[in-house]
Amino acid sequence: MKRKSCAVLAVAFCAALPFAAPAQSYPVRPVHLIVPYAAGGATDAYARLYARKFTEAWGQPVIVDNRPGAGGNVGAAAVAKAAPDGYSVLLNTYGQAIAPALYRKLSYDPVKELQPVVMLTRGVSVLAVSSALPAANVRELVALARAQPGKINYASNGVGSGPHLSAELFKSLAGIDIVHIPYKGDAAMTPALMANEVQMAFMPAQAAFPLIKSGKIRAVGVSSATRSTYLPDVPSIAEGGVAGYDLSSWAALFATGGSPRDVVQKISADSIKMLGAPDVEKMLASWGLESAAMGVEAFEPRYRAEIDKFAKLVKDAGIPLVD
Repeated sequence: MKRKSCAVLAVAFCAALPFAAPAQSYPVRPVHLIVPYAAGGATDAYARLYARKFTEAWGQPVIVDNRPGAGGNVGAAAVAKAAPDGYSVLLNTYGQAIAPALYRKLSYDPVKELQPVVMLTRGVSVLAVSSALPAANVRELVALARAQPGKINYASNGVGSGPHLSAELFKSLAGIDIVHIPYKGDAAMTPALMANEVQMAFMPAQAAFPLIKSGKIRAVGVSSATRSTYLPDVPSIAEGGVAGYDLSSWAALFATGGSPRDVVQKISADSIKMLGAPDVEKMLASWGLESAAMGVEAFEPRYRAEIDKFAKLVKDAGIPLVD
């Protein structure tokens, strides 16, 4: 009887091995880290840092694979349609949550075919105004806009971009009438703000730092719910009087939908360990970013909530959809 019980346990143990194997052995071959933007940009720089750290930790090459096109959708589709084994991983920004709202039709299902793995970093935007504008804080800016409806222009680096949606959320929550002036990228938007061709814009914190310090523009608020560690003297927009305002940028990893859960959890856990490394923390700080370290269990509902938030924002703002 005892011998029979042992045999049953042995069979049960062996039957369980295939289900435990993926996370124990992953990865056993090179992993492709898909970046849906061209080489040389900010997201590409993050990816190369993460790829180096993952290679060191896993003992397998992690290859950065740039797949630009269609606002990030070419790279996202490549991962969505890949084998669901964890060997194709997408590194994307919060543009991944904006895309379903902005594009009329995607070639992939952003919820079913992409598995959120881990939110890596978050960054705040600065609500900056021209130094010529008589508004020193959010309350004064809102009061000025209400007194002059349709007279204050705001810049963005393109229709449907993060700065555009950030300003539309501000417009909606503050109940003001401001006019959108889209530019072709930050290089054109920033000089326009400094020259008072436009009166306000949402800018990445790192890009805004030197211009704020030199007095070429004025920071009146930050986009996160609380103050940024990089601009501790600048109140959040919510703190400045626009209740409920919270829109932070982020970068995250996604796997192919249906990838083994234990592999997804391993990538998530190893990513969080990596974010705690001193050299990674130092590099992120130099880019004006903070570690988010949000694992898969928390990031899954957050990703779905972000998709819903941007869908409502795009619809309410009447932003035309991209074919």
